[in-house]
Amino acid sequence: MNKIYYRPIPVEHGRWQIAGGWTRFSRLEALERGTAPRITDTAPPEVLAALTAPRSAVLGLSMDRPRIMGIVNATPDSFSDGGSYDGAEHARRLVAQGAEILDIGGESTRPGAQQVQIVDEIARVTPVIAQAAALAAISVDTRKAAVAEAAVRAGAGLVNDVSGFDFDVDMAATVAGLDVPVCIMHAQGVPETMQDSPIYGDVLLDVYDALELRIARAEAAGIPRDRIVIDPGIGFGKTQAHNLAILRRISLYHGLGCAILLGVSRKRFIGAIGGAEHAADRAAGTLAVTLAGVAQGIQIHRVHDVEETRQGLALWRAVTGEGE
Repeated sequence: MNKIYYRPIPVEHGRWQIAGGWTRFSRLEALERGTAPRITDTAPPEVLAALTAPRSAVLGLSMDRPRIMGIVNATPDSFSDGGSYDGAEHARRLVAQGAEILDIGGESTRPGAQQVQIVDEIARVTPVIAQAAALAAISVDTRKAAVAEAAVRAGAGLVNDVSGFDFDVDMAATVAGLDVPVCIMHAQGVPETMQDSPIYGDVLLDVYDALELRIARAEAAGIPRDRIVIDPGIGFGKTQAHNLAILRRISLYHGLGCAILLGVSRKRFIGAIGGAEHAADRAAGTLAVTLAGVAQGIQIHRVHDVEETRQGLALWRAVTGEGE
C-alpha cells in the first residue's frame, strides 16, 4: 500500500491551527504517488498531532509568528553580494532593518561553487560572529563540523547545514555535543554539480521522505526533534518546475513536526519568472514568494533584503490581522 501524505490546506477561520501558529485549516489534501490528490476533512490522530502541535522556540524566538533571518555572506563569491560589504557592518545594518536572526556563512553554496578549506572558512566567519553576537541571534551557515564548533564558541546559537548532514559525517554528533539547534536542509548533489540534471520521481514527496530520514538521523545522534528546523532547499538540486511544485504545497512539510525555514531570496527562478536578470533586482519577487510561504505557515524566512521583507510582513499583518 502506498504511503499517504497529508497537506493542511490553509483557510481563514479554519478548525485547526497549523503548528500552533497564525494559519488555520479545516481540510487536508491526501497525496499518494501515482494518484491524483484528494480532499479530506480527517487524518490519522498522529498526523493531526504533528500538524497542529506548537513548535518550540528557536534561538529564543517563538514560532507563532513569521521571523526574519538576514543573510550575511562572509565570502568573496556568493551569487548575489559576495565581497561587496564588510560582514560585521552589514550585520549591524540588517539588525537595524529588522533581522531577528543573522545567518553568517563563509562558503558560497551557489551552483558551481568550489569548496572552501576549513581553516579559511573559520577565519571568515568567526570574527563576524563574535562582533554580531551582541546584536541578534546568530546562525552559522556551514556544512563542516569543525567550522560549526568554532562558530558556536564564537557566539553562534544555531547550525544551518545545507547538506542536511550528508557532507560531513561528524556533523550530527558535533551538533548534538554542542547542544544547539540545527537547520537540516534538503539538497540533491553538491554545489559544484547540483544543477547539472536534477531528477525526481515526485519532488514534493521525495523531499519529504529525504527530510524525514535526515530528522531520524539527527535524533539517532542525540538531537531532539524540538531542536530541529527543516528547509526543503529551494534551488539546491532543483529546477524551476521542482521549486514551484514545492512552494505550491509547502505546508505539507509541517507534517514532519519541525519549524520550517524558507530560503528563496534572490534565487534564479525568481529572476527567470519576474524578468530580473540581476540578483540585486529580485527583492520584489522574493517578497512575493515569502508572503506565499507565510500564508502556508512557514516560520523562518532567510532573506538578503531585510527592510523590504519587514515592511511587507508589517503590511500583511495590518491587512489580514494575522501573525500578531
